[in-house]
This record gives sequence, structure tokens and C-alpha cells, in this order.
Amino acid sequence: MVQAYAVPGWHLEVDRGPDWLFVRPRPLDADAKDACELGEQLWALLEQTLTHRLVLELADLDRLDAKLVKQLLWLRERITACDGIMRICGLTPANEAFLRSYDLAGHIAHYCDRESAVMGHDSPRRPR
Repeated sequence: MVQAYAVPGWHLEVDRGPDWLFVRPRPLDADAKDACELGEQLWALLEQTLTHRLVLELADLDRLDAKLVKQLLWLRERITACDGIMRICGLTPANEAFLRSYDLAGHIAHYCDRESAVMGHDSPRRPR
């Protein structure tokens, strides 16, 4: 069941899975990426749902910037401190290149889709 949450500058589509929270943030306007509260709002949502495993689906994000990446790193640190997991999926090639240019790809795990993010790998599962 997908729920919607309003966060200043963002529309969040939230879906729950077994032990996971899936969030698709959609910027409401061009200044949404500057909303410093996104990481804090996502953390509050995790606390509210008693979940510490998060997949952020960022396919609707046109362009990453340093402020948003800083929020994502802050959120990842909070989640990791609680023995949780944060993964992202759906980045455009340009946004993925942005993460690599700042050498952040190893700090924020990126996967092609939700299923790969949950499983922790990019290659499809194959029968034995």
C-alpha cells in the first residue's frame, strides 16, 4: 500500500515491504533540492514506522546536488548507527556519475531497481 507524505518542497510516496521502507521523493519545485529537512524528515519517517532499512527510489530526481548528497550521507550515517541499511536505486546516468565524481559511490550503495537494492546486488537472480 503506497502512502503519500508532504515534506516541505517534496512529495514522498512511501511503500512498506517486509522489513523495508521504500520511499520515492518527488521534488515539488525547482528549489526542493535545497530543502535541508529531507534527510531529517526521512529519518523521522523511519523512526515512526520502526524500520531501519530504507530504499530511496530516485528516478524522479532530475539532478543531484551537493546539499542533497550531504543530506543522504547524514541519513545513511544515522541509519547505519542503528544497524540499519540505506540503499538507493533509479539514478540517472548523470546523477550516478555525479556520485562517482565525488567518490561517494562506495558510501551510498546504488542499484538499478528496488529488487536489486533489497537483495544487495545488480545482477538478476538465476536458477541453479
